Amino acid sequence: MSIKNALIVDDEPDIRELIEITLMRMGIDTRAAENITKAQQLLKEQPFSLCLTDMHLPDGSGIDLVAHIQKNYPQMPVAVITAYGSMETAIQSLKAGAFDFVSKPVDLARLRELVNTALRLVPESDAVVDQSSSENLLLGKSESMEQLRKQIRKLARSQAPVYISGESGSGKERVANMIHLLGPRKDKPFVPVNCGAIPGELMESEFFGHKKGSFSGAIENKEGLFQAADGGTLFLDEVADLPLAMQVKLLRAIQEKAIRPVGEQKERTVDVRILSATHKNLASLVEDGSFRQDLYYRINVIELQVPPLRARNNDVALLANHILQQIAAECEIDGARISPAAMAKLENYAFPGNVRELENIIERAFTLCENDTIEVQDLQLRQDALSTSEPHVVQSHHSSSDDSERPFAPAIPRDQQTSLEDYLESIERKSIEQALEACRWNKTAAAKKLGISFRALRYRLKKLGME
Repeated sequence: MSIKNALIVDDEPDIRELIEITLMRMGIDTRAAENITKAQQLLKEQPFSLCLTDMHLPDGSGIDLVAHIQKNYPQMPVAVITAYGSMETAIQSLKAGAFDFVSKPVDLARLRELVNTALRLVPESDAVVDQSSSENLLLGKSESMEQLRKQIRKLARSQAPVYISGESGSGKERVANMIHLLGPRKDKPFVPVNCGAIPGELMESEFFGHKKGSFSGAIENKEGLFQAADGGTLFLDEVADLPLAMQVKLLRAIQEKAIRPVGEQKERTVDVRILSATHKNLASLVEDGSFRQDLYYRINVIELQVPPLRARNNDVALLANHILQQIAAECEIDGARISPAAMAKLENYAFPGNVRELENIIERAFTLCENDTIEVQDLQLRQDALSTSEPHVVQSHHSSSDDSERPFAPAIPRDQQTSLEDYLESIERKSIEQALEACRWNKTAAAKKLGISFRALRYRLKKLGME
């Protein structure tokens, strides 16, 4: 095991000595410099595992040193030491390429945590190998996807908050998960949360946890999402849906790296990397006052854009075949395929719903197709999103002139809190239950009554957990 070493850059002898003693007790060799000139000289003399630099130095700014290291020693993580409360300066250092920051007076526990995380970073060449083992997270050979993966590998080496922008269904959560898996926190939890799906009255408890008896219904202590993600990554999906009151509390938790569970008096420190995403335009929400500007700048240190599927249509065939093989494997079916005509139709489709829509199209087509081959009529593409001028006729292999053979969709009222996806799933579940009951649980007869194949019914039962 090679000995780790660190470069400490600070013009205050007491601070240098404190950091040196702390790192030496961790088994890390140290070299110290009082200014940028001396630091650059030491960098030329030997390689370092990491660098810790003060922000204000006699011959320049710590950000200048960060930029120098990023340019000449990109494999080496560098963290900055900032004055207490200098959040704007800390954010500037992260934008310049700093791995992380620690505030003065230096909290030694926080310092040790930062150093240990930095030392877990793998070289970028190894990160490429790691990526290949998780390549199914982000399929695509287009230039835009290659560029996206390159950006992900770079961002995985930082602890800077990343804001992932992109259209609904474009794969923002997969991008966040890949950043996590390629970074030093990969062995710790990745906790995704849909901010728009949490009721407002429960939001503080969900994020920060609560103490038993702190409110009506709090019958036991509960761990919040920040604690669940401690040491790992918290992914805030649809962050634009957070109410303003919660935005204030979230901002404090991110800045102070501490949370206070509902009903408790003391704060608890948490070590969480924040990734966030939304399909909305956050900048315009800041302008109209529905999203706090200070939180926007805190979570949007680095923005990463995910391209829509229509901007990389040469990836459609690869994605479609991958999705089909996954679905077929779940049904234990070999040889499923998409006909050339159907594939051409997909490649000329605009995909308003992006990859998520492609998944739904393939899933639906697979349940309708005959002989395990998806044809054009099985796709049932939206007419308004077809890129070609060809007329589109929706057909079904299982149409029946006798509507009495099909059970009517149950009249289930839709609650405003229920998403359209969950609502449609409840209708589908109810329809299948009614058909099975009417046919005395004979699946073949129930499939006929529903107007679908036996295989399609078996797949729906498995997906809905009704087997």
